[in-house]
Amino acid sequence: MAPTTVVIDTSLGSFTIALDSERAPKSVANFLSYVDSGHFTGTIFHRVIDGFMTQGGGYTESYDRKPTSAPVENEADNGLKNLRGTVAMARTSDPHSATAQFFINVKDNASLDHKGKNDSGWGYTVFGQVTVGMDIVDRIKSVKTGAAGPFTKDAPIEPIVITGARRG
Repeated sequence: MAPTTVVIDTSLGSFTIALDSERAPKSVANFLSYVDSGHFTGTIFHRVIDGFMTQGGGYTESYDRKPTSAPVENEADNGLKNLRGTVAMARTSDPHSATAQFFINVKDNASLDHKGKNDSGWGYTVFGQVTVGMDIVDRIKSVKTGAAGPFTKDAPIEPIVITGARRG
């Protein structure tokens, strides 16, 4: 069975994510609930660090935080690694706090991988892979960043807006 895909349309172009519902079923179901509800439309990539990752899905262009559903259980112990082009759930210091925000690894980030079921070892759940449009992600990671909204650094100076997200 072919993996479910999601197309993310942005102000810089579109990219496609293949979701791994076998190895990250809760994270994929969570992500798809936000896709299907239209949550991502009008959100931005609010944190962009070239050589690390691009993060979005939680804030509007005016930096208002969008309401979210309950957090999803961390599935970072699924064997998937935070490699370039993989998509993972963003979270707070609480390992089980991921809601709508996601990030795309723009390089291999072994430091984000699961190491143990403790506060410092949980890691970040990889649940998909960019299969088309990594050049768009590379455009996103290369924009000029600085302070914007509540962020003192790493926010794109020109907003990168998610104009839509749909099943592929």
